[in-house]
Amino acid sequence: MPRASATFTVWASAWLAGAAAPDDVLDALGPWALAHDVQAADAETAALTALPPPGSPVSSLAFLLATLRRASPRGPARLVLPVPGDVRGLPGPGAFSREATSAGEGVLFVDAGLGVVPTTVAENVVRWTVYPVPEAGPPVEFVALNQAERELREQVRQSASVLTSLGVARHRPGVREEIAAALRARPESMWPAGMPGQALRVLQHADEVEAILAAAQVDEPGGALSASAAEARREALRPIETAVRVARRAAVAEAVRVLAASPLV
Repeated sequence: MPRASATFTVWASAWLAGAAAPDDVLDALGPWALAHDVQAADAETAALTALPPPGSPVSSLAFLLATLRRASPRGPARLVLPVPGDVRGLPGPGAFSREATSAGEGVLFVDAGLGVVPTTVAENVVRWTVYPVPEAGPPVEFVALNQAERELREQVRQSASVLTSLGVARHRPGVREEIAAALRARPESMWPAGMPGQALRVLQHADEVEAILAAAQVDEPGGALSASAAEARREALRPIETAVRVARRAAVAEAVRVLAASPLV
């Protein structure tokens, strides 16, 4: 479902560009958890950032914003949504890349030499861990938002046909209600004024497709897929999962570009 990192990437970039206030960033993250805490990944990063190391009392998002401000990044944040086999956008081997891949998300502040990964550490508690990122890695892949949106729609069409042919997309009683319930349960994302309409549309579509993907991976009641059928289903869904990640990254990148160019007067 929608990622906390996407919200933080957009709002932190807008704030760093002067297009949002610090309280706006904190308020936007509110729907993700009742409490957010912050710590450095290790003692060396703690000394660099003035954030608490592991084992010490945690800090708050306000201190994370202060750390970012002191670092004076010249460019906006970058959303990463890595999974094993698809690590586009990561800076290269290291603790940040490893933990972001494990979490499936992260935020990279290239100019500040820092990366942040959110994880749920308790019910309604998200911890943002800050990692050093000394090397930016290869240039980030650029995907135009129009292209990402078209590819997402095409993958939805193709995957629907493949799943039908595999017999795993038959009508299941209540499946539409499952999808609707999943969408209702997602955190209500808040976005800055001036958020581009196409980016909003693509983010919403990505959420909807992800809810459909989750429903497609549920076995029929009373039935269990064979190992070969389960593998065929995974293969059929993999391209659309990739298209969702690409579309979400492209939408966030476009939002960051627009908002960073439109500071508050």
